[in-house]
Amino acid sequence: MINIPNSLTFFRLLLIPVFIVLFYLPVEGAYLWAAAVFTLAAITDWFDGFLARKLEQSTPFGAFLDPVADKVMVAAALVIIVEDYSSPLVTIPAMIMIGREIIISALREWMAEIGQRSQVAVSWIGKWKTTIQMLALIGLIWQQSLYMIWGSYALLYVATGLTLYSAYDYLKAAWGDLTRSA
Repeated sequence: MINIPNSLTFFRLLLIPVFIVLFYLPVEGAYLWAAAVFTLAAITDWFDGFLARKLEQSTPFGAFLDPVADKVMVAAALVIIVEDYSSPLVTIPAMIMIGREIIISALREWMAEIGQRSQVAVSWIGKWKTTIQMLALIGLIWQQSLYMIWGSYALLYVATGLTLYSAYDYLKAAWGDLTRSA
């Protein structure tokens, strides 16, 4: 259970409270440091999966913990930026993203129960959504300049579009199982 990929996932979970504390510290540069920690966490998200495959260290525990760490990390960042920006321009995409994660997690759990988990495995759309979402969140956390903020808003909306499309894609893949009679 303890291997490099799982250790990176644990490390990512430990970075979440660090990121939150840094964001709210009343010191100059707090947003930069919070964005840097969030970036490090996002990088570990990519590396743990890559290393699990490369080193052949995939474990059931890692397969469970990795998406949990990802979702908690992203949800924490979304809640923070919703509170900080106090704008429907951030709140609506955040609600869509968090809602999609809940729906798709429930769908994957149900599909696994009926032996059809592979029908809703992570797709390339989901990977692009995550990458663009992370970039948007980094910019919205950092708040370096007005250009960065507006660029991050644009990325947030691209990620929201991919969020909706990937949800549609997963629901379409599971539709036959969802609508069949008992």
